[in-house]
Amino acid sequence: MTETVLIGQEPELQPEVDVSKIVPINRQSFGDKLRAYAKKPFSMILMLLVMLAALVTAAIVIFIVVYTLAQGIPNLKGALFAWNYNSDNVSMTYAIINTLFLAGMTIVIAAPIGVFAAIFMVEYAKSTNIFVKIVRMAAETLSGIPSIVFGIFGMIFFVGVLGWGYSMLAGIFTMVLMTLPLIMRTTEEALLAVPDSFREGSFALGAGKLRTIFVIILPSAMSGIISGIILAIGRVVGETAALIYTGGSSRRLAGGFMQSGATLAIHMYLLANEGLHVGEAWATAVVLIVLVVVINGLAEFVGNKLKKEY
Repeated sequence: MTETVLIGQEPELQPEVDVSKIVPINRQSFGDKLRAYAKKPFSMILMLLVMLAALVTAAIVIFIVVYTLAQGIPNLKGALFAWNYNSDNVSMTYAIINTLFLAGMTIVIAAPIGVFAAIFMVEYAKSTNIFVKIVRMAAETLSGIPSIVFGIFGMIFFVGVLGWGYSMLAGIFTMVLMTLPLIMRTTEEALLAVPDSFREGSFALGAGKLRTIFVIILPSAMSGIISGIILAIGRVVGETAALIYTGGSSRRLAGGFMQSGATLAIHMYLLANEGLHVGEAWATAVVLIVLVVVINGLAEFVGNKLKKEY
């Protein structure tokens, strides 16, 4: 049955619906979920195990951070931030600058290579391509190699064969080799998570392959890419073994790529190893934690800005 609307006659308007009063049908309280899980013992056991694992992980992280802060904050003093280093003040200022320089240059080199490699494997190469399988296997293998192996390789190749000596350049390229698989794999997973409908819609509107990747795909995967870069920064900032054999352990300020300089993690290791400034080592650990949090926060802020912009 259809209604006939005469010309010049306004149709009857439907009453407005208060959207705020609409309650989702599948919304359940925590108690309802527990009762639902209780009917299935195996699901209940799995849920409890998952919750226990999350609580244990969070408790371990909180304990480490709180214990480090409790040990290090009382030992923080102005002499630790003096410009000139000596055996009395054991200043960490040079180490902080060396750390920022090393981490920044590592990400500048490793991030574009890792992102572009992931774009090639996801957007251009077929998943059944033998070359893609070899690259993925190599990346997964490199991710599991201990950092000391990278350090020995960097000492033999960068320091010895190429003749760079113990320098920031040798440390930077060693860190690039360590972080490249991590950035590449996380970027690849982020690109694979983008729905194919985004690509099909872009192609349907007449956009080319390259424009689709840089305008549609990369902004959609930006959060995953930034997460990979944050993990890479954390690994560079906290690395010790690989950098001792390549970047060196000099307490001076590295004035260029070919000069040696200790990072904050190496500075902390040397203080703790000497046994004369253990309190200052704990204070350095506090500064290291704060530095990692600040760098991660800035990276997350930039990633959110880029995601909103595009």
